[in-house]
Amino acid sequence: MRQSYDSDLTDQEWEIIGGMLLTPSKLDRPVIVDKREVVNGIFYIFKNGCTWKNLPHD
Repeated sequence: MRQSYDSDLTDQEWEIIGGMLLTPSKLDRPVIVDKREVVNGIFYIFKNGCTWKNLPHD
């Protein structure tokens, strides 16, 4: 498991946001990414941009 960032969603926040994301239909390709990690990445960039001090650990 990766180190967490202060911009990561809590479990309670994910329960609210996760239900709003689209779910693929049976005709779509299978989802191979973790939607929560995608949202965490978006929030990371919104909060930190790309400063040297806050580059991702991984």
